[in-house]
Formats: sequence, C-alpha cells, structure tokens
Amino acid sequence: MAFITATASIRAQTLTRNGTIQYQDASLALPEFLLQAYAALKSDYPKFYKMDPLSKLGFLAAEVLLADKPLAAYPPDAVSLVLSNAHASLATDAQYQAASRAVPSPALFVYTLPNIVAGELCIRHGLKGENAFFVTPAFDAAQVAGYVDLVLAQPGAQACVAGWVEVMGEHHDVFLYLAEHSRRGLARAHTAEQLNTLYTGLWNN
Repeated sequence: MAFITATASIRAQTLTRNGTIQYQDASLALPEFLLQAYAALKSDYPKFYKMDPLSKLGFLAAEVLLADKPLAAYPPDAVSLVLSNAHASLATDAQYQAASRAVPSPALFVYTLPNIVAGELCIRHGLKGENAFFVTPAFDAAQVAGYVDLVLAQPGAQACVAGWVEVMGEHHDVFLYLAEHSRRGLARAHTAEQLNTLYTGLWNN
C-alpha cells in the first residue's frame, strides 16, 4: 500500500507545503511572484531564470515538497514522476508564436513541450524512474492515483512525485504530492478520495 506523505501547492500567488504557507504575495503579477518566491526559498539554481512559467511553477512546488530530502534514502531509479495539466505548454506556445513573427527564440522553443517541466524536475532532483505527463480537462484524481499505483507496483519502485501543474496567463494551479510505500509524514492512504480531499481542500483554504 502507498501513502501520501507530503503535498505542495501554488495558487493565488501563495506557495504552501502540507497546507502551511511558505511564501505569499497576492499583490504581485505571476512573473514577479515566481521570481520573489524563488528568492525567498534561497535556492541556488541559476537555470531557473531561463525557465518558462510552467517549469518555474513545477520547480518551486517541488522545492518545497522535497525540502526535507525525503528521497535521499532511495536509489534514483526507484523514484518516478507523474504530472498532468489541462493546457499542455499552450502559454509558452503562444509566446513562441508571437516571438517568431520577428525573430524565432530558441530559448522559448525548448519549452514548447509540456513534459519539459518533468525533465527539469528529474534533473534537479535526480529522478531516474518512470516519468509521464498527461493532458486532461481538469485534475483527475482517479486517473492519477491509478497510474501512480501501477508505477509503485513495479519491482524496485519506492516513491513517486505526482500531481497537477497548470498555467495559462495569470491563472495558475499547482498541486504536487509525494507517494511512498513508507508510512510517514502526512501518512494519508494513497487513494483518489484522499487526493480529491487534499486538492479541493487547498482551494477552500
């Protein structure tokens, strides 16, 4: 059986871990919020500044989700990553299309695939297990829970970072969680019902 051991979210210019605010400033537009949240976390990862908003959101949520180094005990290939969203990389695609009318931007082009955020997280945290990215109309707790359970049932699989990373203009909605076989941290059963409770509960806070 797997357990949800930690969560992270970013909504309405508020970054949380397990429901506790890590950084918040509703007065900022999203691009400035992302930069200020990064500075507040004191992360040392210069590549952050080159990322598109989707990757920055995923990066920040993963930073707080994994802040206490819960994956250190696992081999890199024992940790998987499963993400989803509704608009893929459409926000960056639109920027690239607009920029291409003048001079095409290679810096934007590399982010015109939604799974680039998955690649950024795998590089940052050394994840070498299975990774997948799904595009669905809304956060689908049943699909995510079912797929993560299949991943964790594979021989050698011990943990999985999973969730939802969505951005379109100023709208942003990020919900990541860590699923492990070990019963620790939040110690919630890894079920669609628990995921829905955590996801919708964050909206209601």
